[in-house]
Amino acid sequence: MARIRNAPGPGRLHPGAWLVLVALAAAVVGLLLPAGASTAEAAAPKNTAEPAISGRAEQGRTLSTTRGTWSGTDPITYAHRWVRCGSSGGQPDGSDCITISGATASKYVLTSADVGFRLRARVTATNADGSATVASNPTATVVGPPVLTSPPSFGGTFLTGSVVTANPGTWIGRQPITFSYKWRRCPTTQGGSCVTVGGTGRTYRLTSADVAHRLKFEVTARNAAGTNTVPSGESPVVSEPLPAGAVRLPSGEVSIPAASVPGSHRLVVAEVRFSPSLVANRRQTITVRIRVRDTRSYVVRDAFVFVRSTPRVTTGGDRSLTAADGWITYELVPLVTFPTRARTAVQFFVKAYRGGDPALGGVYGSRLVQVPVRLGS
Repeated sequence: MARIRNAPGPGRLHPGAWLVLVALAAAVVGLLLPAGASTAEAAAPKNTAEPAISGRAEQGRTLSTTRGTWSGTDPITYAHRWVRCGSSGGQPDGSDCITISGATASKYVLTSADVGFRLRARVTATNADGSATVASNPTATVVGPPVLTSPPSFGGTFLTGSVVTANPGTWIGRQPITFSYKWRRCPTTQGGSCVTVGGTGRTYRLTSADVAHRLKFEVTARNAAGTNTVPSGESPVVSEPLPAGAVRLPSGEVSIPAASVPGSHRLVVAEVRFSPSLVANRRQTITVRIRVRDTRSYVVRDAFVFVRSTPRVTTGGDRSLTAADGWITYELVPLVTFPTRARTAVQFFVKAYRGGDPALGGVYGSRLVQVPVRLGS
């Protein structure tokens, strides 16, 4: 029986079989890979942590951005682009924001054109396998010079001797913001001009020169980015403090006792009303109503009133006090000396005075009035 020479032992492949197996493996790999594909996986840049901006969103300040962190095949190059976004901050990738011309570095100095916007930094990473762009979160809204958001106002009571305070209103802008003030005294009539009074502080003490005037102030806000000056509205009319014993009447007028009229002011016979307003009968009683004020226009109560015809042709009219509303009423009775002529007038002297004052001194006030007489034939 013939013998096979050089046959492999048990468990061993013939050298030719190895060649067959290698060829088969190569064919299988060729079938599994797409045409033109590499066995190495693609490694284009991929962002793993977005860029972050640091710095304050204020005109004149410098913002800086990181490029974030990326994976991908080195080398990777990076490009920066700053964009302005609306109040919402725009799309997360900043694609709907406005590109800032020339702003391609990792740092950016905020300008006046950025005020009112929110900024993002867009970073584009590029390598041999591709590129990708991501954006930072938006900054806060950029602020600049002071901007008023609610108007200035006054605080305090507008009486002489009182201290009033200027409230500057509410402002936004680059911090810190400082304020200075200019106080102005204005007439209450149309067309009058205001004059500067006081200093530049926030408070002002009212003086007698301010009585019957209105005040206003100008507030100037300053910061590192600029200044802004705005006027306040006008204050109520400045008046003197109410005298002792003052009460407010239902009519809105203020009634004071005669004792509260200072020596620097006087009583005033403000109104005199006769009834009848034309005397047609010399035996008819004449009613006269008299009202007293002082030179500050307060209604005066508890003032004595004296009224007498000159020459004396009536009786009555002395030593009675005005009521709370400043009025007093007398009944005057014609005497036999009352005029008999058909067409004439009777003159009366009226005096308002305070008890205890000298007869021709103190705060008294007086006036002459007359009532026409038209007697029948």
